Amino acid sequence: MFSRENSWKASFQRIVWLSALIVFLLLLIPIVRHIFFEQFGRWLYIFLFAFSTAALLTPVMTAIATKAGIVDIPGGRKIHSKVTPLLGGVAIIISFISALLANMILDTRDITLIAGGTVVAIVGLIDDWKNIRADYKLFIQIFVVILLIRSGIILNLFPIHTTWGYLLNAALSIIWIVGLTNAMNFIDGMDGLATGVSAIISLFLGLVAFQTNQPFMGWIAIAMLGSCLGFLPFNFSLHKRASIFLGDAGSTFVGFVLSALAIKAAWADNNPIVSFATPVLIFWVLIYDMAYISIERIISGKVKNFRDWIDYVGTDHIHHRLLAVFGDRRKVVLFIFFLCATLGISAIILRNARLIDGILTVLQAFLITVIVSILEYSGRKR
Repeated sequence: MFSRENSWKASFQRIVWLSALIVFLLLLIPIVRHIFFEQFGRWLYIFLFAFSTAALLTPVMTAIATKAGIVDIPGGRKIHSKVTPLLGGVAIIISFISALLANMILDTRDITLIAGGTVVAIVGLIDDWKNIRADYKLFIQIFVVILLIRSGIILNLFPIHTTWGYLLNAALSIIWIVGLTNAMNFIDGMDGLATGVSAIISLFLGLVAFQTNQPFMGWIAIAMLGSCLGFLPFNFSLHKRASIFLGDAGSTFVGFVLSALAIKAAWADNNPIVSFATPVLIFWVLIYDMAYISIERIISGKVKNFRDWIDYVGTDHIHHRLLAVFGDRRKVVLFIFFLCATLGISAIILRNARLIDGILTVLQAFLITVIVSILEYSGRKR
């Protein structure tokens, strides 16, 4: 049975790789690119370019990581059972940037966002290879976010032209981006989980972007969607363990870019409920997990100060908690996918909702969270 499943997975990945090669070569033909730009839309070209590039590069990164010894070794809080390469995120990063460059349209803030994500990814890559202290990584992430803020990527919840308003917006921007960057890294604890969640978040960010006539934001989201989906067949399977992981480089890059993209977006005009709740719903799974573990660790006395909070690692994240309920990792991953998609759909509905409808939609998301919390609690009692 093992060899049959292994053979099936290898055959599927081979089909994905060969299909990606054909698509990639076709997309390089100038007339094909012109047809896509004029007839089918840039978004489809960007998606296919990112998908095919990621699928082509992932086996290459697997070989490089294995040879270089950049691998994740089982043990401690890690629940995988075999040594696994860690450079999957590099394939996503290269395919993402390549797809946006192939589109040939970028504004200054897009370049700043991509550059910031690349710096965060480089730090993550070094951490994958040679461990870096958590406080050093946090300091670099905060510094990069400050540069983003200086470029104009900042929340606009308070009057931006007042000193207090600017400082509050800046502080919340740092908390949002740094928090979600690390939340994405934390959730990368099961095969395909962070990759799939990133793809779902990218999908809904893209839908909202095109719904609100923000093509630049949409193209970035679609590039990330294609990159994640091109990588996913090698990172998640219903029959076999992942052949490669995102690594810190990949998870922090994706988390940084998507959270910063949410700040860059214009969510609604003159509707504070929609403007606030839409990105919160799309990122709700990450926000919920980060809030849950922070509160639980403080109440239980596992962390007593900020330094403890930074350094603490444990098996109390949402995927660990749900594993006690379902008893199967793939079921946990699929459950979180559907949870993320459900809340994303709520965000789309919210776009055209009246004030009362918006409040009810947010209440619905809260009740869904309560249901999940009850499930988690029942799992702990077993």
